[in-house]
Amino acid sequence: MIYITQLIFIKEGQEKTFEAFETVAMPLISKYKGTLLLRLRPAGEAYIETNIERPYEVHLVSFPSEEDFQRFMRDEERKNFLHLKEKSIKTSILIKGERI
Repeated sequence: MIYITQLIFIKEGQEKTFEAFETVAMPLISKYKGTLLLRLRPAGEAYIETNIERPYEVHLVSFPSEEDFQRFMRDEERKNFLHLKEKSIKTSILIKGERI
């Protein structure tokens, strides 16, 4: 089992574009045996300390294997909507891990 944590930083004013991409991408996770464990949009008071820009959203997803994750990333339907992701996301940080 692998875990993917993603910190997502949105371009100002592109929240609706980002939501349009998520509407397509999120349901595809389960197609590749993945599970969305957490989708969090932290409010300002949720931050105790930070040395980076505050992310718009934080996602935690699990996949049984790296191969399943890579198949999700290569999904043709998802690729058709990547222009929405590129238009709306300033940057993201993807962290891969495993349960210990």
